[in-house]
Amino acid sequence: MTHYDRAYIFLLKLPILMVLIVLCDTLYAQRPVNEIEITRHLADTSKQRDLIDIGKEILNIKPPQSVDSTGKKIYFSFLPFSTNVPGGGHALITSTTAGFYLGNRSDTYMSKMTFTPYTNFGKRFGLPIRSYIWLKENTWVIDGDIRLLKYPHETWGIGKEHHGDQQINLDYTYFRLYQHALKRIHGGLFMGIGYDLDYRMNIKSTSDTKLEDYTSYPYGTDLKDNTMSSGVSFNLIYDTRANSINTWSGNYANLQFRINPTFLGSDENWKSLFLEVRRYHRLTQDRNRQNMIAVRSFFWTVFNSKAPYLDLPNLGWDPYNSSGRGFPVSRFRGKSLYYLETEYRRDITRNGLFGFVAFMNFTTLNGPKNSMFEDWNVGTGAGARIKFNKNSGTNIGIDYGISKNHRGVRLTLGEVF
Repeated sequence: MTHYDRAYIFLLKLPILMVLIVLCDTLYAQRPVNEIEITRHLADTSKQRDLIDIGKEILNIKPPQSVDSTGKKIYFSFLPFSTNVPGGGHALITSTTAGFYLGNRSDTYMSKMTFTPYTNFGKRFGLPIRSYIWLKENTWVIDGDIRLLKYPHETWGIGKEHHGDQQINLDYTYFRLYQHALKRIHGGLFMGIGYDLDYRMNIKSTSDTKLEDYTSYPYGTDLKDNTMSSGVSFNLIYDTRANSINTWSGNYANLQFRINPTFLGSDENWKSLFLEVRRYHRLTQDRNRQNMIAVRSFFWTVFNSKAPYLDLPNLGWDPYNSSGRGFPVSRFRGKSLYYLETEYRRDITRNGLFGFVAFMNFTTLNGPKNSMFEDWNVGTGAGARIKFNKNSGTNIGIDYGISKNHRGVRLTLGEVF
């Protein structure tokens, strides 16, 4: 049995996982479609403490006596930092997260927007805006991703055909426009369509080796000036997380089938499937303390279609760019990729100001020198959490991850998943 046969059999079983999650959560508690069990989904912030509280005490700022009962206030979190960027060098990054409600908290989940611009004051910059918006009474969810990046990029070919120190460097300007609108079908189940555009400009190799020779992959490796993948997607989401910035409990599943035809501007006709499942299991019912095991997995494939090289499934380029802690970005790329990650989260202090996580992830993919589901790549590590904004649940995350031939630090504003 080839790795394509194994991937196909696994693909047939994946929708069953999504159905099981929907059934398990539905059977847990029968409730009206719009009703949210606040005690189950939200943390009790009355006894928590965050950096904003400390800042108010230092500056002697007294909060207002009245509280907005509708919960429509916007909760901002802001974090500037400097970090390494792919391809070498450093960049100044400013991450801003906004959590807000577009309806009453009793029947509407918290929406979020993130804006993470970066620059090295030279030839590297990025302007990414990510949104996940819940309309009033959770009738619709609007998922958006807009990016304009000058993006240096290290690549290692297909699968594990090249060792960790044999990468070559690419550089290009990248524009992404993803916009999905999903209507609630029942409870936490949503269905909708979207438009997805990946447009890369001025692609060039900064190494002596040509990408076409390095990968032996025939599509999208000739490095012409511009490449485009433009398509429509059919989306299915199951989401019972009242707060996606820092999930207290709930489940999440996302199924996306994308078609990229040439009549919409794509260089090649190709299609892809992405399926992700997440489970958040609390180890205590104490709403004042975080003590949780979070698990997620996703399967991403372009079948046997003519997907351009830079659009192939690769580690770190899932929809939220959150996979692969402990690995360099795009370390693994192939026509099919499966990823599994588990994380233990716990508060250190009773007021929730400080906490920690421990994580481990597993990646398998196909390639000329490896077989999917037989060859696994493991990353592991731990991290610290500092509560920035208790009302939105936003943490400052400092994670240290290691894998074979690589180790590094990742800073985040909000949980990784």
